[in-house]
Amino acid sequence: MNMQLDDVITKVTDFLKNEAKTETVVGAQFKLGEFTCVPVIRLGLGFGFGGGEGEGDTPKNGKGKGEGSGAGAGTGIEPMGFLVTRGEEINFISTKSSKGLSAMFEKAPDILSKYFEKKESNEVHN
Repeated sequence: MNMQLDDVITKVTDFLKNEAKTETVVGAQFKLGEFTCVPVIRLGLGFGFGGGEGEGDTPKNGKGKGEGSGAGAGTGIEPMGFLVTRGEEINFISTKSSKGLSAMFEKAPDILSKYFEKKESNEVHN
């Protein structure tokens, strides 16, 4: 099989376009009350390709002819945190510390209760 470097890179790039997305790793943007949360990821890529051919006599096997190639790619995808917006306010909540994702989930009940209180208040006044 004679595969060109351009073909390999095209196939790997197409794969990464489809698979290495925030939505694939941690999900799509979502709403939490009046907050909009957008997941953020870190993506690392590595590529390798090599090939060779050979001809001639070898001492133990007689005449020989050979050809070979190989390619590899690797990715590392890691959730980093969330961009959280409310109105014009934007904050980044990291998943790396106790102040990150766990803090967001600790605040979720308070955020939700405020949201429902405001909603009830608006329904009573309307």
